[in-house]
Amino acid sequence: MLGGLVLASSVLTACGPYQYYDGTGLHDATPAEVAGVWENIEGTRVVFREDGTALLEKLDGQEFDFDDGWRLSGAGTWKLTDAYGGQRVRLALTARTRVERRVPSPADEDPAPEAPSTYTWRFFVDRDRHDEVALFFFYGDPDSGNAYAMKHSTAS
Repeated sequence: MLGGLVLASSVLTACGPYQYYDGTGLHDATPAEVAGVWENIEGTRVVFREDGTALLEKLDGQEFDFDDGWRLSGAGTWKLTDAYGGQRVRLALTARTRVERRVPSPADEDPAPEAPSTYTWRFFVDRDRHDEVALFFFYGDPDSGNAYAMKHSTAS
């Protein structure tokens, strides 16, 4: 019995806390709070329009796709969803207009993988200390807990 307990404990501790992250538990955000301009470093910008369409510039891939180094620009759609673990914003790139590479790009000896022509991000929805909506996703190895946080901008 003790051997089984040690084995189960070893298996459970091999996974980081973010590998099975269900969400923030937030269920009260509205589409109107998500709509608008969101930004991150190095020119990343996403415009969530009230009609459910979106424009994005230089948005990195999430989780392991981030390691490929591409940044996508184009048009798509978005939707605020709600599940047991909390709300998420699903952003789907449907028309890619540009691909860029992060500087510095990953130091792999193999050529960088080709960027996808369509892609779907799932942002977790939370509230900051001012009770404003906050959007983020994990990048790199999900076990590391590195969050790619978007900042709601007052610019249009």
